[in-house]
Amino acid sequence: GLSGTGKTTLSADPNRKLIGDDEHGWSKNGIFNFEGGCYAKTINLTKENEPTIWKAITNGALVENVRFFPDSDVVNYDDISVTENTRCAYPIEYIDNIAVPSVGPQPKNIFFLTADAFGVLPPISKLTPAQAAYHFISGYTAKVAGTEEGVTEPKAVFSACFGAPFMPLHPTAYADMLAEKMKAADTNVWLINTGWSGGSYGVGNRMKLSYTRAMITAAMNGHLDEVSYTEHPLFGLAMPNAVPGVPTSLLNPVSTWKSEEEYEATAQLLARKFIENFKEFADQASDEVRSAAPRVYSNAR
Repeated sequence: GLSGTGKTTLSADPNRKLIGDDEHGWSKNGIFNFEGGCYAKTINLTKENEPTIWKAITNGALVENVRFFPDSDVVNYDDISVTENTRCAYPIEYIDNIAVPSVGPQPKNIFFLTADAFGVLPPISKLTPAQAAYHFISGYTAKVAGTEEGVTEPKAVFSACFGAPFMPLHPTAYADMLAEKMKAADTNVWLINTGWSGGSYGVGNRMKLSYTRAMITAAMNGHLDEVSYTEHPLFGLAMPNAVPGVPTSLLNPVSTWKSEEEYEATAQLLARKFIENFKEFADQASDEVRSAAPRVYSNAR
């Protein structure tokens, strides 16, 4: 996932051992981490909501872009006078529940994170191999007002392979590598929307962390292998009809909007952005991957 989608927050789950929050490698021997530490957003950080990250910010950690309470060395995490992108870097040893060394077996589940500020994508959906390649190549998230100068409304952002500046080869080459690894390890891929529900940014609400964690846990524990799914009419994504610990009403995004017509119009808008972005890669993508694009209606509809 790109910046702001929840990598550090979701990886710091007390129920699982931490390998790292970013920059991993996948070899024939399994998963390993390059960085040896974490780089967390600290905006509105509280001990109650993020006890693991809160405890890790101690002597030896490095905070940036933050402000302190007057005449103290206590960080005011609610102060965004410099930027909303307040951060802290800390060694992985500052987390209690870590894997030593920072390696793991072959992954059974991969989660693509997006913070969809349009409120269109479901909070969790299971991807086919073709959809996994399409969304990996697309690398979608959204920026919202306050995160970058000049951004006043939700803006779709696409970064191929979730890290375009670091990819010297054509994105389809990495998608092929991913598909090969997934097939060999029999890996499931899930798209997780940590963004908005019930409307776009400014109208809807951001998905609760507790619900997102419950969805990821359900996927990893195999609970979602036993439920039925509904296909999203535009994006073709398989949306589970039940997830333990998550209200059923949240699982299909259209049901969270007050107006089905407004949802459909916004979904069409986002779908067209996906299609326009993918034109750059379509000539080297297979027919199967191109077929995973969202569906849009003609202007005559």
